[in-house]
Amino acid sequence: MKKKDSSNFYTSRRKFIKSTGAAAVGGGLALNFISPGEVKANVNADTLRVGLVGCGGRGTGAANQALKADDNVIITAMADIFPDRMQQSMESLKKAHGKKVQIDEDHQFIGFDAYKKLIASDVDVVLLATPPAFRPDHLTEAVNAKKHVFCEKPMAVDVPGIRKIMDASRKAKEQKTSLMGGFCWRYHYPKRETFSRILDGGVGDIHTVYNTYNTGTLWSKERQPEWTEMEYQMRNWLYYNWLSGDHIAEQAVHSLDMMAWALGDEKPVSCVGTGGRQVRTDPKFGHVYDHFAIVYEFEGGKRGFHFSRQQFNCANSYAVEVAGNKGKAVVDCIRNVHEINGDERWRYKGNANDMYQTEHDELFAAIRKGEPVNDGNYMSQSTMLAIMGRMAAYTGQTITWEDAMNSQEKLGPDEYSWDLKYPVAEVPMPGITEFS
Repeated sequence: MKKKDSSNFYTSRRKFIKSTGAAAVGGGLALNFISPGEVKANVNADTLRVGLVGCGGRGTGAANQALKADDNVIITAMADIFPDRMQQSMESLKKAHGKKVQIDEDHQFIGFDAYKKLIASDVDVVLLATPPAFRPDHLTEAVNAKKHVFCEKPMAVDVPGIRKIMDASRKAKEQKTSLMGGFCWRYHYPKRETFSRILDGGVGDIHTVYNTYNTGTLWSKERQPEWTEMEYQMRNWLYYNWLSGDHIAEQAVHSLDMMAWALGDEKPVSCVGTGGRQVRTDPKFGHVYDHFAIVYEFEGGKRGFHFSRQQFNCANSYAVEVAGNKGKAVVDCIRNVHEINGDERWRYKGNANDMYQTEHDELFAAIRKGEPVNDGNYMSQSTMLAIMGRMAAYTGQTITWEDAMNSQEKLGPDEYSWDLKYPVAEVPMPGITEFS
């Protein structure tokens, strides 16, 4: 069988809306479109009903994969704060899945409390894909309602949020409902094989893990006259740490998760680092950094070196290198390289997979079998690595794991409304910004 290039899958979810939109205009894609007048799917006692909370590109992609994961799955509810995002998402899904999309008007929930109404409806599986600031409360609500959950990474933006995630994860395990986190590389066959070999001693005793997520700049939306300050920040959520956790949490956490994976999800002792904003200084980019460099210290002298950057016209790197006393492993997400140079040279030559689709395939299979999956431990801990690293960079201090876990700093308001004039915080200054 011809090997598939996994790089084709990395952007598949992000391209989904564009693809369906292009097909609607030009008719160039061979999708099986079904007109609204056609008969609904055969709904029976075995039908799993899905609800989507957060209808942006990430959420729409997750819903697309959920509908492909099982023949007897339909989506019956959507929730968002923006009607336009919901409408775009619903139209994209209808074009691709037709009769599997059965969202009546009274199941289209809008507003900051829309997630509660969706979770209280007759859905069986909830997909959580809003900006991460909202994840802890959304997950708590879904688990308390005994729903199966897929939630995107990162899991929170601060430690009080992480504590909620951990509590919800434990409860999901106790009540035997599935909880899957969006750390997609853990569902990528080449990486599963590579990290399995690392954990089996493929490079010997590990002493260093070097990981990067150096990439270009991302989108921003121009301020519109009718937008309140809250709507502007919400539509540009990447650039406000109370919404995104900064890019070390929102994006680069994937690399930190792979570092954690290589070390058997061992907790670090402490970390120290730096960061700032050199290029992305315009006020439209809020107050987040555009680069981080963090060193994590583990028991026995092991160290993890993390570098992440969102700057244009710079060298890109998205990789993990694991060095031990018997060799080195390389996982390169850009070049699609998975190899170990140890006592024996090994390189992955098997089939790749669409890890996004595999996430949902395995989630729905687990639900069908009554054998719930629970990613709670590593999805919480990997998010904490990012939060801890951000704390070290913002303050310029050495932050211990214990200090980080005891932090009481809560980012963001206690309540949300469109008229809330939430101030933009000052850009953090190492040596001046205090740890709390």
